[in-house]
Amino acid sequence: MPLKICGIDEAGRGCLAGPVVSAAIIIDKDKIPSGVKDSKQLTEARRNEYYKILVSEAVSYSVGIASHIEIDKINILRAAMLSMQRAFDGLSVKPDIAIIDGPTIPEGLNDISGLKAISVIKGDDRVKVVSCASVIAKVCRDKMMVSLDEKYPWYGFKKHKGYATLEHKKNLMKYGLSEIHRKTFKF
Repeated sequence: MPLKICGIDEAGRGCLAGPVVSAAIIIDKDKIPSGVKDSKQLTEARRNEYYKILVSEAVSYSVGIASHIEIDKINILRAAMLSMQRAFDGLSVKPDIAIIDGPTIPEGLNDISGLKAISVIKGDDRVKVVSCASVIAKVCRDKMMVSLDEKYPWYGFKKHKGYATLEHKKNLMKYGLSEIHRKTFKF
């Protein structure tokens, strides 16, 4: 029986507003579209196209979220790890191996009997199953931010998704922080 390998990645770690969102995915390597790579290297249209394929072909996938409130309370690194753990915990099929983007493994993954957890720096670019998780996390978070743009249109979330763009910074100076901005972040 082949090993079940899970990729895990997050999106939104460097944003000034909104949650950090992680995805975990188990997918047969033959079902991964050949052009999948780190979500930051793909156009929005391409990410959305791959997202549809990935979620329909996945053996299992899950999304985990840590809110802006949790980020302010426990810091962004711990919140990112929490969202990754939540994504992993949501999988309907448990993997044999979990490959996590970055240098840190969520603490809870080290305690799971029979699971080998591996951290890979630039894993979203170097490991295809982690690239798949990157795409799912980014598309899900972007959808959330577009939805939040309807409630807070003056910040431009639809355009920049909460990242620290010049436009976003100018709008922060003009309108101040919204309830979804990360209060502990400096810009």
